Amino acid sequence: MIDEMLTDEDHPELPLLFGRVLDGKGGAREIGWADAQVWQAGSEDEVLWIHLLRTHPGVEAWLEDCLGVPEPTAELLTSDASRPRAFREGHSLVATLRGINFNAGAAPEDMLSMQLWSDGARVVTLRRAPLQTPRLVCNELDAGDGPVDAGSLVTALTEHLIDRMSHAIVDMNAMIDELDDDTIEKDPAETLDDIAKIRRNCLALKRHMSPQHEALIAIANGAPGWFEEHDRREIAESIARLRRYLDDLDISKESALVLQDDIRARAAANTQRTQYVLAVVAGIFLPLTFITGLLGINVGDIPLAHQGSHGFWIIAGLCGIILVVEILLLRRLKWF
Repeated sequence: MIDEMLTDEDHPELPLLFGRVLDGKGGAREIGWADAQVWQAGSEDEVLWIHLLRTHPGVEAWLEDCLGVPEPTAELLTSDASRPRAFREGHSLVATLRGINFNAGAAPEDMLSMQLWSDGARVVTLRRAPLQTPRLVCNELDAGDGPVDAGSLVTALTEHLIDRMSHAIVDMNAMIDELDDDTIEKDPAETLDDIAKIRRNCLALKRHMSPQHEALIAIANGAPGWFEEHDRREIAESIARLRRYLDDLDISKESALVLQDDIRARAAANTQRTQYVLAVVAGIFLPLTFITGLLGINVGDIPLAHQGSHGFWIIAGLCGIILVVEILLLRRLKWF
């Protein structure tokens, strides 16, 4: 897991996790919290990006007082509302996006939210739990190969969020293929539990990814003027990729359902065959049980009761003849 450079555990008095000033050429320089609060662009190419811990006290007030964010929007940016959405507010873009949770012990469907605000000159991203995507983009900037302006920074963040979703989908498809190969050797009950888990993951991911698809469309169609045409093309490509991932989720879900039905059909066939064998055996021994039960009652005048050992062999022979006749009859009827 890639950690944030500055965590709230290391600096509990600061809401800033990291800050960068983009130089317009793909690189950036680091900026601290004190300087970020009074930052002014040194050139028209510079863009301020700060990544904040939204649960830190005072973040909402800072958004309102220093950036002029309206109170309802500042409340949205710092709230636990995590459903993906995006809208234009004057010259600013406001968005809530979600990404796969790759933190230790987390399930893929436990997605994390990232709030975003930008007026073209400044970009503010906010998170609650550690999220790897902002750090990946920050690493690209530090390497001199990152976004060059606010629009490309927004598109880079969305691209990384969507790209990491593909890893979870690929992992689920691999699990389905593995289960399909092991259905004969593996315990059916255990396999069905694994399939049910995959289906739940698919449903959870699609429930979160579908609104994200709509949010990206809102960014592409309604972003302010500083969001340039090439940025819109990049967002359109991200929308297409996300649409493909949603289709892949549908295919994964259907594949899991087919595999689940196949396992249940095999189990039902095995049960039917077992019941059939038991029915044939019961049918064969029913007449024999009737004869032995009838001759075993403790009343007088039972046939062959006074024949000694001859009576036993007569009854045994009669049962043998009945058994042979039943077997021949069942074979003639093609019961087995």
